[in-house]
Amino acid sequence: GTSCFSFYLSNGGRGRTLYVSLLCQLSSMWPSFILTPRYLLRPSEREEFGPVFVQEPHDAIFALDSEEKKVMMNCEARGNPVPVYSWFINGTVVDVEADYRYSLIDGNLIIANASETADYGRYQCKVENSYGTVLSRDALLQFAYLGSFSGRTRGGVSVREGQGVVLMCTPPPHSPEIMYSWVFNEFPSFVAEDSRRFISQVTGNLYVSKVQPSDVGSYICLVKNTVTNARVLSPPTPLTLRTDGLMGEYEPKIEVHFPLSVPAARGVTVRLECFALGNPVPTITWRKMNGNIPKKARLRKSQAVLEIPNVQLEDSGTYECKAENPRGGTAFKGYLQVYTFPQWISTINDSQLDSGDQLHWECKATGKPRPTYRWLRNGEPLTPQSRVEMVNGELIIQKVQQADSGMYQCVAENKYGAIYCSAELNILASPPVFSPNPVRLIATLGKDMLLGCRPRASPKPRVTWRRGDRRIQPSRRIINSSRSDEGNYVCRAENQFGSAEMTAMLWVKEAMRVDLSPSRVEVTVGESVVLSCRVSHDPSLDVTFQWLLNQQPLNFQQEGGHFEYTQTVSITLFGYYMIPRPPGPPGVVIVEEITDTTATLSWSGGVDNHSPISSYNLQARSPFSLGWQTLRTDPEPVTGDMESAMAVELNPWVDYEFRVVASNAIGTGDPSTPSRGVRTKEAVPSVAPANVSGGNGRRHELVISWEPVSEEFQNGEGFGYIVAFRANGTRGWKEKMVTSADSTTYKYRDETFPPLTPFEVKVGVYNNKGDGPFSGVVTVYSAEGEPREAPSEVKASSTSSSEIKVTWRPPNPGPGRPRGYEVSYWKDSEQEESGKRKKTAGNETSMALTGLEGNRVYLITVRGFNSIGQGPASTASTAKTRKDREYPPANLVWIQEGTNVSLNWDPVKSKDNESDVIGYKVLLSQEGRVHNQVVRTITPSAVLSLPEGGTYIIEVRAVSEGGEGATSSQVRVLTSSELWNSLSYWSIN
Repeated sequence: GTSCFSFYLSNGGRGRTLYVSLLCQLSSMWPSFILTPRYLLRPSEREEFGPVFVQEPHDAIFALDSEEKKVMMNCEARGNPVPVYSWFINGTVVDVEADYRYSLIDGNLIIANASETADYGRYQCKVENSYGTVLSRDALLQFAYLGSFSGRTRGGVSVREGQGVVLMCTPPPHSPEIMYSWVFNEFPSFVAEDSRRFISQVTGNLYVSKVQPSDVGSYICLVKNTVTNARVLSPPTPLTLRTDGLMGEYEPKIEVHFPLSVPAARGVTVRLECFALGNPVPTITWRKMNGNIPKKARLRKSQAVLEIPNVQLEDSGTYECKAENPRGGTAFKGYLQVYTFPQWISTINDSQLDSGDQLHWECKATGKPRPTYRWLRNGEPLTPQSRVEMVNGELIIQKVQQADSGMYQCVAENKYGAIYCSAELNILASPPVFSPNPVRLIATLGKDMLLGCRPRASPKPRVTWRRGDRRIQPSRRIINSSRSDEGNYVCRAENQFGSAEMTAMLWVKEAMRVDLSPSRVEVTVGESVVLSCRVSHDPSLDVTFQWLLNQQPLNFQQEGGHFEYTQTVSITLFGYYMIPRPPGPPGVVIVEEITDTTATLSWSGGVDNHSPISSYNLQARSPFSLGWQTLRTDPEPVTGDMESAMAVELNPWVDYEFRVVASNAIGTGDPSTPSRGVRTKEAVPSVAPANVSGGNGRRHELVISWEPVSEEFQNGEGFGYIVAFRANGTRGWKEKMVTSADSTTYKYRDETFPPLTPFEVKVGVYNNKGDGPFSGVVTVYSAEGEPREAPSEVKASSTSSSEIKVTWRPPNPGPGRPRGYEVSYWKDSEQEESGKRKKTAGNETSMALTGLEGNRVYLITVRGFNSIGQGPASTASTAKTRKDREYPPANLVWIQEGTNVSLNWDPVKSKDNESDVIGYKVLLSQEGRVHNQVVRTITPSAVLSLPEGGTYIIEVRAVSEGGEGATSSQVRVLTSSELWNSLSYWSIN
């Protein structure tokens, strides 16, 4: 018999010829059931499963002076049955029932009245239900506090002028870190750190490399808790100068340095301290042995602190600080060891195994030092046994048993931390069970038939077949099916837990034959087309049709659609029409041969999915690529009948992984599994540095810079740069080797060439294989250098008691011209080093110095600066600030009219050396109260409005740019109500 199906495409598409490619799919509608394997559910998808952490405890710092006296350590897990929680502190069980201070809210541990002595330590959460137990990572609970300094008087320190000194802080008990500063004489006057003075944030001590007379005074150490912000002050330490002479010059002595070994976690900021005593004041410099100091590093506190943010493994190494002055030098070296906490690369997953199977789990982690591994089962250490093997991160259990079920954890740890991953092992043990539904099988006449029998059972059962009383061969395959093979077949399955049987009914039917299938057609926009599909089939079977357009099923019920179909059924036939799909992934990719730029690959073809493979694409990825990249090949293209090809145009000395992707007429399939990683051979460099330029630098320097060549194009070991240069108009090239692949600059110094001399410059590359290409030639000028002349005609004049105006004339034009100016100023009683400095925003030639002390002589110098450095200072000029007001307003006259008071006084006149009066300040206060009412006026008079009911005091002060002058005599005024109260009092008494 035959079945016919047609569908109509009306008015299909707009504006262009439409090509339609469709597939007709037939499927049997006879109610048949074939037993399929049991799909095992992961524990997280089952109704019941072991505990899984949602939140684990974290390190915490609790402030002891906090108003909230409770600490909470968090722990949350999901599981069914509902998990039960318990806690450990330092490995000991926390007895929530026995100690009232402990309580549990869900899984969270609450500690009331927490104290450091009882509660400091490492906490771990334990979660369990009937399926097993897991342990959380541990978390450190610390307490933040800051004690008080000892009240004992500190002895004075007496040194010679020019000698170095160390003032000890000796901080009180504290946790965690604290910050140190020092108060000089009285709060809030703080010691300013510079090249001569340094405060260690490790010890808190104050170091003065060379004591000056201005250092004499009282010193107080102030410490601040970084968590609570609490502050405490030490008793004062007096510093005095000895009278038995000055200290002569002496070589540096390093008093502050970092440890010989500095461990640091990757990602933190590392601060290395180095400070020396010496006369003259030593200069501190830094270097990294066998490498360069990281570009991200910064020098702080006059180079006494080397700060490396976001420290990485490559920043490890030996660092040296050197202290030098004209009398000599000394150095200190220490090793920075960057470590990393363990991090997972791969973890374990929940598993269900049949009894008797082998369990093989593997977890991997990175870390420095390299992590070690241990295993837990239900929170207890797992030990090697006859069936249990543990090697690094691998766990193998032979012939698993029901008793092996439970929660397992792999722990990766190094000396700096531990991480946990968990999985549930479920051992299946059950007798065979078949589906209760009847099983009906249909075979095609003349074809082979495989009898399926897949009961639910664990372990895997032994299966036998019989037909009637006759046992069927173990292959369960019926060869060349015929009508005589129809009938009932019985499958029997048994294991150590029991047995079960299933009966399958087999029919043998004629094969389907396609009489008419849709062909490729071309239609014009707006026309209708009919595509037909007709098959012959067994009359006892029904058949259904499914149409697909571009691999997607057509929806004939879509409202407003232009697809219709009709079906004529004369007879039905069992069977499926196979739908072509993109090919499956190719087999294992093998690297047969590797050169510097090519790789010969071979692979095995994958499943074509009913459409022949037409081509293969070769792909690669490296540490420098953004994902997988398609490669050029030889031959090109790689056709579907090939299983080997050469990838070309690779980069030398680069690690690659390769994979292959197959395509057919339907589309592109999934890629193969990546090959093992291989590295191409070394070769001479082929890429020259880009953006060669230069300039700037100090006097007599030629600075040459370039963009470094990426590691991807270095092509081998021993990569470096060849810097070539020559003065314009000369013949021979000077060549200098730069051995660091990360270098970006080279400086050449020659005092014979003048500033801004033009040079021809080019930069090449080399490695152990040979020299590579040079960049193009560019012109670079030698440095104009820092300013060479000091500004002239420096004039300073006082404008008030707190301000001096400074003017100067710039140096003569020429190389080393200033980009700005720095003004230094200090009191005549001080040394220049203790003075202050102020820079102009641009090339201004004047500046106002403010915030000065009145009636003081100041020394002032000016020097130019640019991006290279500073020039020489001018000769010091002097200026004296004006005096503050010495005389108060006099002859106050006041008239009271009710609550209004009119005031007048004699104007205050300034002397030549005093600041000009710019106004007056009238202060009004009520007797017995602190609060003042202030009235400002520029004339020697004021009108005040007094509230009733009090005695008021009035004072007047003159105001100048340097501040307020002395206070006038007081005026006392009684308001009318106050006067009435006084009279009433006297009349009563």
